[in-house]
Amino acid sequence: MAERTGPSRRGDVPRPLARWSALCGVIAGIVLAAVAEVASLGFGAASAPFVAVGGAFVDIVPPSVKDLVISLFGTWDKVVLFASMIAVYAAVTAGIGRLGARRRGLAGVLLAGLGIVAMVLVLTRAQNTALDVLPTLLGTALAVPALLWMLRTVDGLEEGPAPAADGEPTRAWTRRRALVGVGGLGVAAVIAAGVARGVSASRETARRAAQYVLPAPRRAADSIPAEAQVELEGMPPFLTPNGDFYRIDTALAVPRVDPTTWELRVHGLVEKELRLTFEELLAEPMIEKHVTLTCVSNAVGGDLAGNATWLGLPVATLLERAGVKDGADMVLSRSIDGFTASTPLEALTDERESLIAVGMNGEPLPAEHGYPVRMVVPGLYGYVSATKWLTELKVTRFADDVAYWSTRGWSERGPIKIASRVDVPRSFADLDPDPDGAVMLGGTAWAQQRGIAAVEVRIDDGEWRPAELGAEVTADTWVQWSLRWEDAAPGEHTVSVRATDGEGEVQTDQRANPAPDGASGWHSVRFTVT
Repeated sequence: MAERTGPSRRGDVPRPLARWSALCGVIAGIVLAAVAEVASLGFGAASAPFVAVGGAFVDIVPPSVKDLVISLFGTWDKVVLFASMIAVYAAVTAGIGRLGARRRGLAGVLLAGLGIVAMVLVLTRAQNTALDVLPTLLGTALAVPALLWMLRTVDGLEEGPAPAADGEPTRAWTRRRALVGVGGLGVAAVIAAGVARGVSASRETARRAAQYVLPAPRRAADSIPAEAQVELEGMPPFLTPNGDFYRIDTALAVPRVDPTTWELRVHGLVEKELRLTFEELLAEPMIEKHVTLTCVSNAVGGDLAGNATWLGLPVATLLERAGVKDGADMVLSRSIDGFTASTPLEALTDERESLIAVGMNGEPLPAEHGYPVRMVVPGLYGYVSATKWLTELKVTRFADDVAYWSTRGWSERGPIKIASRVDVPRSFADLDPDPDGAVMLGGTAWAQQRGIAAVEVRIDDGEWRPAELGAEVTADTWVQWSLRWEDAAPGEHTVSVRATDGEGEVQTDQRANPAPDGASGWHSVRFTVT
């Protein structure tokens, strides 16, 4: 049927045709994304258009919006972003398909334009090259003719029924043709995208498992006494399992880093530039450290903190070897995906022994946590220190360079504030007293580099009571606490907690949002004693 190019009004298009055309647009969009997803297996993770578009969105979103999303959804923030992108993408492609009910040529041009925009965004990703646009280009090249074919297929629905084999017309035959052709293409595209994702994940897992065995540390971490773990149902483990460790970063797709080609460059205000391969890094004398990491976006009482045993080379070793020049006061670390963090030089050269880490809890770094190499700096929020997928250390000055988040209104240095939370009970929980009429309360507190000297608990508006602390392992790890509340009165109650660090500073009750330098305030939980 010839393309209709005359004026179009909403009433010109019969409702069944409008719905079928919109579906064609959505399926064409799926074809574009699915073909690009499959083709991206031969390129970098950020070559997939959805990843590139999402990464560009993360780069431009205001910090206040980022904080709101993280506060609402926590480590599900990327899932929410992808779901939102899919919804918007579906609406846009449906609109293109709906337009194609009367203007097929224009619909094809708009879909091609959508692909071109995605290709431009692919080029904005730091780890991508010009070749990384090929998956999106291929997806667009196949999606446009697919859209035009589907629109021609469903256009027959408006003309009326087609002749059946016995010469009698039947509308069911026409609808079946559209359903099989259009629906089949959509199902095939969805399956292809899912298979591509699965192949990518399994391939990365197998590749990482075969890469290397962690070297033995020159100095092992301090042993963790049993008393460090408060034995109370509902308390988190003292060491956070790798699979449960929080993940907050700007990478929508985990970068694919090949250790055999990985290289760390140390340059800037140094006497001698260094380049280190992964094999050379593993040959360096490594140490183990227990360190609690905290995200600056962690709200009061939040769970964006985790404690792990890290294996790595002290950053100071490489900086000393390179020879830091006078006047330097910052090291700008860079990820393979372009993320940068501005870490005060003293935090990388003092006795805290910040690490270029390759291991986490006795295993190679998980891909989500920086495989093969990341930074671990005790005492600083992650946005100024915990660079994952590390590739570069530039010795510089705060006056000369800025990092990813410091250009978005966050403070430059990011020391971690005193924090404490109630882990038991959870909000609105029901607690059953023991035979003596008591209930147990528990939680976690941290003040990296200073340690925790005391934790106090207040029930309702009563006096502050000293909690019992679990054993402190190091000043850089969190401490667990517990309190036995004798004669717990039935009814609704509120428990609040505050901590005192090793330097005598008491946690403030003044509430502050995460931006620009971390949240503060006392954590409180409402619960019921039954």
